[in-house]
Amino acid sequence: MHEPASDIARGEQSNTLGLSSAEAGERLRSDGPNELPASERRTLLRIAVEVFKEPMLALLVGSGVVYLILGDLVEALILLAFALTSVVITLVQEARTERVLEALRDLSSPRALVIRDGAPQRIAGREVVRGDVIVLAEGDRVPADATLLGSHDLAVDESLLTGESVAVRKSIHGASTADRRPGGDDLPYVFSGTLIVRGSGLGEVTATGARSEIGKIGQSLKQVEVEPPRLRAQTRRLVWISGLAGAAISVFAVVLYGTLRGGWLPAILAGIALGMSMLPEELPVVLTVFMAMGAWRISRARVLTRRATAIETLGSATVLCTDKTGTLTQNQMSVAELKPYAGTDQSLIRWSVLASMPEPTDPMEQAFHRLAANGSSTGWQLVHTYGLRPELLVMSQVWRDPDGALVVASKGAPEAIAKLCSLGGTLEARMQHDVDAMAERGLRVLGVASGRLAREEWPESELQLSLNFEGLVGLADPIRPGVPAAVAECRAAGVRVLMITGDYPATARAIATQVGLDASEVITGDQIEGCSEERLSVIVRGSTVFARIMPSQKLRIVEALKHGSEIVGMIGDGVNDAPSLKAAHIGVAVGGRGTDVAREASSLVLLDDDFGSIVKAIRLGRRIFDNLRKAIGFIFAVHVPIAGVALVPLLFGTPIVFTPIHIAFLEMIIDPVCSLVFEAEPEETNVMRRPPRPPAEPLVPRSLILRSFIQGLSALVVVIGVYALSIARSTPENELRAITYFAVIVVIVVLVLANRTLGASLIDAIRRPNSALALVLLAVTAVLTLSILLPAARSLFGFGPLHADDLTLVALAGAVVLLADFGTRHLLRTD
Repeated sequence: MHEPASDIARGEQSNTLGLSSAEAGERLRSDGPNELPASERRTLLRIAVEVFKEPMLALLVGSGVVYLILGDLVEALILLAFALTSVVITLVQEARTERVLEALRDLSSPRALVIRDGAPQRIAGREVVRGDVIVLAEGDRVPADATLLGSHDLAVDESLLTGESVAVRKSIHGASTADRRPGGDDLPYVFSGTLIVRGSGLGEVTATGARSEIGKIGQSLKQVEVEPPRLRAQTRRLVWISGLAGAAISVFAVVLYGTLRGGWLPAILAGIALGMSMLPEELPVVLTVFMAMGAWRISRARVLTRRATAIETLGSATVLCTDKTGTLTQNQMSVAELKPYAGTDQSLIRWSVLASMPEPTDPMEQAFHRLAANGSSTGWQLVHTYGLRPELLVMSQVWRDPDGALVVASKGAPEAIAKLCSLGGTLEARMQHDVDAMAERGLRVLGVASGRLAREEWPESELQLSLNFEGLVGLADPIRPGVPAAVAECRAAGVRVLMITGDYPATARAIATQVGLDASEVITGDQIEGCSEERLSVIVRGSTVFARIMPSQKLRIVEALKHGSEIVGMIGDGVNDAPSLKAAHIGVAVGGRGTDVAREASSLVLLDDDFGSIVKAIRLGRRIFDNLRKAIGFIFAVHVPIAGVALVPLLFGTPIVFTPIHIAFLEMIIDPVCSLVFEAEPEETNVMRRPPRPPAEPLVPRSLILRSFIQGLSALVVVIGVYALSIARSTPENELRAITYFAVIVVIVVLVLANRTLGASLIDAIRRPNSALALVLLAVTAVLTLSILLPAARSLFGFGPLHADDLTLVALAGAVVLLADFGTRHLLRTD
């Protein structure tokens, strides 16, 4: 049986009494507590002040105040509600990001059993100091980095630091002090935050708090700058340019009206109407709605959005870096292959279970029990255990079977089992061939043996036992279902998938091959350690699989990709992934098995740990960006006829069409069209069959600006044509205003249809279903009808009655704009 930790502690006390309470207190004062230093937290008030500095939000609030001053309470409340929603969402998201180091501190400061004043004491993890002797037992979390003083069959799960799915053996013999890092068997070092899965031991603490390996990760997290959202910066620039242009034209209009017509108060009102017609208030509204609705849509794909800015970047991701363990694989060892030599598969499974602990914590032993349905040792009594030793990597169990006979079951390294069974010649050569073949497939191979004892006495060493070779067992961490298909979809979409793991190269190559990655070359951490930044940039451009990678190296890979102008998505679940998750443009934590640290450092969280979910999120991200572009193209186009109709009467001295109430109503149409209608547009047919958007490409490329301007200009020409024709027909001013206003509404609807698709097929744009568009059109039709039929509404808008020929003229105007856009599409060919 395992030697209890308390027994080891008592056995070592004669040589290692640990620190005295006085010494420990002094070191605690000098070194500080065993926890990560708290970062300066931003208060909600500080975050709120930063949020209100955003020009887009200031513009949104300012627009609401303008409408409030003008007496349009409904529009003012709508805009201010959007502003409040944006503030609340940002406050919640920013406050959550402040918890990343707190989660790391909680993980790195468990309770600890130490030897103080010559006796074991249970203390808080934060009170462990350098030089303390800690007692380690199965199921404990290691409280600090330490060098082993003694151990018995000790195995540690270091996956949160290395990404390695199999627990590593620990030994106090024969290790170099230069190799003091997580990962690798038979090293005498344990690390803060890792988990003891088997055995027990004593260790002398060498590093606490920020000096530990997990502390170094915390320090790097503090230094990593979160990638600023490109879309927000680009939109901010558009808002400022549009706002300044609108302000300048408004001032010009006021001066022009006042100079030519002599009425300065009407001039100011006309200037306000013109400024409102050009005010791009829809941009912040659109961003707010698109990000909120995008987060909701992505959550339906089982992906939680922690930072809305990640949504804007998803569609342009060019590289997707992923950990292996728990992301591509299930992080659960399973028996992948059985090679019996002396019996059947069932007998080999039976002896494998008997060579394991009855209630295992080791992942490999758990795999044996799952396969055997936990029934192979029923009625058997465990009477003795031989633990793993560095000189003999075998674990043996002595059992008394239901008939009272003593049997031995052993498992371990195939060469060690071969030695116990005295294999030689052809049989040993066959075994070695099988071991090599299984290892090439990424399997962890164990040999299994059995034997009997004549009497109830067992020798000190298994080398004195007479054992029979039962066969080989290959274990693997199986890949997740659907991962190969998801990788293939990424390839079709022009997104490179890179696997970055702490596991061994052979295992990494095998898993990469199974999921469909190019594993012809595997780059190791040692290769990266000695290369320059320039050389690393070259390596990451042409390599796909990286193995035995340390956290600092993983971060270097992400930074090298970013320096190569890649838009980087990083998927991970361990503490070791946190710095690279934070540094990537899109940090994606695996939620189910992932650590709190990884989740807090990420932008997105995969709720079902399914790699395919992030591919769905990329698809949705591309759709969201496409629709955002459509909405912005519509905004640019629609403001041309509105501003033109507001400005032309000022230039030519003809009757004024728009007053602030008209502009306010137009905005009440445009806002839901921009936000709800375009957000609900279905994805383009080629959304995952085209390369990612170039990182340097602006939100609004010149081709879209040109297309929007041509759309808006054609709409303006047609509306001004209706306006001029009505003047030529001596139409009364109130009827002129109604005809022109209705023509503007109709061309707005046409511009919606024209911008529903980025492709060249206008027919497809008209036929595509969109329930939000149908509702908006019904509402607009109802309000326009009431504005003509209801005397109070007609008086408010200053409208006169419309006749059949007027409505025919308006409908004809819409048809002309639609045909003009159809021709423009085929000339420009903007796909």
